[in-house]
Amino acid sequence: MSIAVAGAGAFGTALAVSLAQNGPVTLWARDAEAVKTMSETRQNPRLDGVTLHENIHVSADIETVFAADTILLAVPAQKLRGFLSEHADRLEGKSLVSCAKGIDASTMTGTVTSIREVVPESTAALLTGPSFAADIARNLPTALTLACQDDEAGALLQKQLTTPNLRLYRTTDTVGAELGGSLKNVMAIACGACIGEGMGDSARAALMTRGMTEMMRLAGALGGRPDTMMGLSGFGDLVLTCTSEQSRNYRYGLALGRQENFDPSITVEGVATTHAVAKLARARGIDMPIVTMLAELLEHDVSVAEAIQALFSRPLKEE
Repeated sequence: MSIAVAGAGAFGTALAVSLAQNGPVTLWARDAEAVKTMSETRQNPRLDGVTLHENIHVSADIETVFAADTILLAVPAQKLRGFLSEHADRLEGKSLVSCAKGIDASTMTGTVTSIREVVPESTAALLTGPSFAADIARNLPTALTLACQDDEAGALLQKQLTTPNLRLYRTTDTVGAELGGSLKNVMAIACGACIGEGMGDSARAALMTRGMTEMMRLAGALGGRPDTMMGLSGFGDLVLTCTSEQSRNYRYGLALGRQENFDPSITVEGVATTHAVAKLARARGIDMPIVTMLAELLEHDVSVAEAIQALFSRPLKEE
C-alpha cells in the first residue's frame, strides 16, 4: 500500500524520513518554490541537518497525494477541516491518518471527528504521542499511539506505519487520543508561563499533575478511557511537552511568562485549543480551572502571577 504525507512542515517531513526506511513515500507541500528547493538540496530548512531519504518524492502536485492508499495529514488542526472539505471527493476510500493535535475552534471537535464528518467514506485514524520532529528525523527511538475505531484497519495501519525507530501502540479510543494530544498543548503553555514567570519547577509539577486531572475529567465526560489518558497520547505527551523547549507550545508559554514577543509565523496549536476547550468546558459544566485561567491569560485579562495566585487561592479540597 502506498503512502503520502500531506504537509511538509517539520513533523510531516520527519514522518516521511522515518517511513522512507520502509519504502517509497510522497511528501506534498502547497508551496511549489519550497518543493523545488527541497528536491534540489534534499534538505528542509525546518529540519536543520536532516537529509531527505532517496525514497522520498517531494511534490507540489496534490494529485500525488490522492494516488496513495494511506495519507498522513500533517496539516495544522485549525486548517484540517478546510483541507478535508476542499478535497473530500478525492479522499473517499482512503485511510486518512491525522497527525495534528488540537481541537477545532469553530466546531469544538477533534481531528478524527473532523475526518469522519467531512469524509465519512474513509478510514479515520490519528497518530499522536510524545514526539519531536527532530528526534524522529534523526532516527531516534520514538513510541506513538495509533488510534482507530476500526481495530482491524488500525492493525493494518500499525504494521504499515511502524518503522525501525518508530514503534506504534494501537487503541480504538479515538476520543481519548484526540483529547490527550490536544490538551497537553494547553498545559504546556501554562507550564511554560509558570517557568517564564520564575515560579519554579515545583509549581510546574503541580500544574502538570492538576492539569492531568482536568484532562481526564474532560475525556471521561466525552467518552474517553482513563487508560488512554495515562498512556503515550496523554501522560507521555504531557511530560514531554511541558518540560522541553523543543515544544513550540512550551516556548510560547515561556515568552508569555517573560513578557517577550513570540514569532507569529510559528504555529502554536495550544492557543486556539485553549479557547475551544474553555468554551466546551463551560457548555458541559466541567470544572477546568487551569484551562479557564489560561484562556483569560491569553486574552490578557490577567497576568501570569495573578493566574497562579487565583489557582492557589481556590478552596481547599481532597485530591
